[in-house]
Amino acid sequence: MSNGKDGKAVDQRVPNSWDQRFSSADYVYGTEPNAFLVSHAHRLRPGMSALAVADGEGRNGVWLAGQGLNVLSIDASRVGLAKARDLADRLGVNIDMEVADLSAWAWPQDRFDLVAAIFIQFAGPPLRDEIFAGMQRALKPGGLLLLQGYRPEQLAYGTGGPPDATQLYTADLLREAFAGMRILHLAEHDSVINEGRGHAGMSALVDLVAEKQ
Repeated sequence: MSNGKDGKAVDQRVPNSWDQRFSSADYVYGTEPNAFLVSHAHRLRPGMSALAVADGEGRNGVWLAGQGLNVLSIDASRVGLAKARDLADRLGVNIDMEVADLSAWAWPQDRFDLVAAIFIQFAGPPLRDEIFAGMQRALKPGGLLLLQGYRPEQLAYGTGGPPDATQLYTADLLREAFAGMRILHLAEHDSVINEGRGHAGMSALVDLVAEKQ
């Protein structure tokens, strides 16, 4: 057992489904950063503080750290974060990591300049609402949320994401969930993505960039 940064005990010996998913030698979602995230690199500045939510094997958090940001990468999988540490070491970047169960994690107040939430669609509506509220709380005023997810139309493509439509997003859902923020960009589109074997092929996506007031 070890203590997380919120003081809660974290049992890192207990395997979970994400540990099993990330236990292969390869990187399930690849090692390259998400294309949507990269497309907004012009919004980043060295020295910004960033939270990479449910960062898995670390491809996005490590990329953010490579842009000069001070990154905390959180995920429920110790196996995923171990691979993220290996990736960061190979690329020579510094990044903080924390094993975090987002159903119990204590979201900080006004701590981060940026929150990156890329395909974090493991949660049903009740937990999703808590996570969305937590991400907004964690941002500093003027901080940015960069979020990409699958739309319900993704079920027909079958090229990644959960098989449960209640875990997928629409533009209207995101507009309502983040109504207290200033929407800078919100778009639904079908695009081909190539992110390892986990996300590959034509995909039904929705992108959001929002600023905390």
